[in-house]
Amino acid sequence: MPKNKKQGIIFGIIMSYAMAYGMEVYNVAIKQGVNLTVGGFSNMTNLIFWDALKEAAYMGLFVFLFSNLWGNRAGASFAARHCDPSRDNPYICQLLRQAGTVAVMCPTMSLVAAILFNVILGGAPVVQLPAIWVGTFLKNFPMAFFWNMFAAAPFTHWIFGKIAK
Repeated sequence: MPKNKKQGIIFGIIMSYAMAYGMEVYNVAIKQGVNLTVGGFSNMTNLIFWDALKEAAYMGLFVFLFSNLWGNRAGASFAARHCDPSRDNPYICQLLRQAGTVAVMCPTMSLVAAILFNVILGGAPVVQLPAIWVGTFLKNFPMAFFWNMFAAAPFTHWIFGKIAK
């Protein structure tokens, strides 16, 4: 875990881009018609990974910005309300912090995506933004939660451990 401000920024950048890339792979695959049910990945192509990388390049900036403005603080606050590292398992406290952060960041980034991809680039009427936002959030939350818990956070901790040595 980060021990100073510089390490915190490095950790935050890695986590932001790990989350952004995973979510973009998921959303680009859906946009391109990939059936994401069990056994339905047969029409997944390598182009999806490239297109997701292009979108993650700028979406990662939004993730980094909003997580530093309020996402990380909200996650820490959630964990502090439900867990005490001095008496509870620190790993459980870490998972609660991740869950709290996802609970704030997913609706935030769903709003960014709804505005950017549907209203600005997609031409959807602004009056439809609330419905588009809710639909985007409901589609993305399960993936964001499990991607964070089982891929992005473990990867970020692993790579950060290698860098911080």
